[in-house]
Amino acid sequence: MIEILSLWLPVVLSSIFVFIASSVIHMALPWHKNDYPKLAMEEKLMDALRPLNLPRGDFMVPRANDMKEMRSPEFTEKLKKGPVLILTVLPNGMSSMGRSLFLWFLNSVVISIFTAYVLGRSFMIGETYFHVFRIACAVSFLGYAAGLWQMSIWYRRSWSITLKSTFDGLIYALVTAGTFGRLWPHGA
Repeated sequence: MIEILSLWLPVVLSSIFVFIASSVIHMALPWHKNDYPKLAMEEKLMDALRPLNLPRGDFMVPRANDMKEMRSPEFTEKLKKGPVLILTVLPNGMSSMGRSLFLWFLNSVVISIFTAYVLGRSFMIGETYFHVFRIACAVSFLGYAAGLWQMSIWYRRSWSITLKSTFDGLIYALVTAGTFGRLWPHGA
């Protein structure tokens, strides 16, 4: 068993390498360019919603108050009439990329810490690269990709976005696994 603090270097470096890989994926490659296409009537939609002064948050429209209302003919009619949507309202103005980039890096650190925890409990000093790589890849893949699928399953997010992001998660997992495998303590 290896203490998690002795794995600080692969935790930090794998987080940095994942941050760099994600920057390349999102800024240099066209992979995610069309994830969220522009609506043809964007201006009309914005003009219609603006007077409503929607608060920030996540909303479902239409939304029943309880199961009884959900089974009512009136609610069924709302669903048929549409539009049916899940809406995230963001604050007006340019959003800060700095905050998002910091939180993304922090997310990578947390995933690497959990990876280090599982590896430290699973292996001893001197374990082979391949054994460390396999487990690190599996654990970090779960952290980067497994939770994405529920958004398509339950909230009907585009499967193409989910699958592309899952592939991104595989790349991040391979980067993390390679870093842990390479920097695994070898002993004296």
